[in-house]
Amino acid sequence: MAKAKKKTVAKKVVKAKPKAAVKAKPKAKPKAAAKAKPKTKRKSGLAQMNYTVSAELEAIVGAKKLTRPEIVKKLWVYIKAHKCQDMKNKRMINPDQKLSEVIGKKPVDMLKLAGHLNKHIQK
Repeated sequence: MAKAKKKTVAKKVVKAKPKAAVKAKPKAKPKAAAKAKPKTKRKSGLAQMNYTVSAELEAIVGAKKLTRPEIVKKLWVYIKAHKCQDMKNKRMINPDQKLSEVIGKKPVDMLKLAGHLNKHIQK
């Protein structure tokens, strides 16, 4: 038996050609510190508009012109101070004499308050 000779094949190593140099973008100049404004929270359109409040609602919130968020906050202050929230189901509002002029005599779900307020708010 004759021994078989192994052939060695030289592998050709191909080097990647260097890519064309990419030009770096010039860096932006830093803004002057004098121009920097302090960051403030932007207000939405509803938070900026003042609404005229009806006489019935004015008796509760205590002002003639307020923004909508302020009206809702003051309404909740009134509801909590006069204990108009149902003790078992906190979502329900049981109106007293003043509040019944605004939202009606029946108990109202707290998420429906905004709908009842629309009748007493004018731009």
